[in-house]
Amino acid sequence: MTAREAHLVELVDAEGQAVGTATVADSHQAPGRLHRAFSVFLRDEFGQVLLQQRAAVKTRFPLRWANTCCGHPLPGEAVEEAAARRMVEEIGVTGVPLTEVGVYAYYAEDPATGRVEYEYDHVLVGDLPAGAHPAPDPDEVAGLRWVSVPALLGDMESDPRSYAPWLLGVTQRLAHDDRSVQPDGR
Repeated sequence: MTAREAHLVELVDAEGQAVGTATVADSHQAPGRLHRAFSVFLRDEFGQVLLQQRAAVKTRFPLRWANTCCGHPLPGEAVEEAAARRMVEEIGVTGVPLTEVGVYAYYAEDPATGRVEYEYDHVLVGDLPAGAHPAPDPDEVAGLRWVSVPALLGDMESDPRSYAPWLLGVTQRLAHDDRSVQPDGR
């Protein structure tokens, strides 16, 4: 088990109220335990979002494309604080203010690893300053790419198995944030 799998997460009820703690590993064993998580999208000056391809060593949905970064706050830790920490760890980005644009609760089973995701997922967005360059950790990220929100939604419809199962739901929360789609449709 990796050190991160031994970290504690905050278990929550269907309304997002804390009800206890469990390790990352235990909360992702079938049938799963609903816990707090976050998904971050970084946008460029054109409104495109940065996606990451999850590293092959990930215990859940390896090599699938997902949002910029994601993770779990420690029990009692502010979601934005945890997200800022994970952005540094996963993609080497610091100092980007984040705004919550919604919550997406979901359950997904990974047939390849037998693990599950059962998460109360806070969706956060931030604008990457022009000229900033992510420096992904290869143990976390296999690849990066920029895409417009409309193009991403279309691609997920035509090729859903290339994407993490939560990506559609979190992207839909982002799409409701009117800053995510530029006037030219990007």
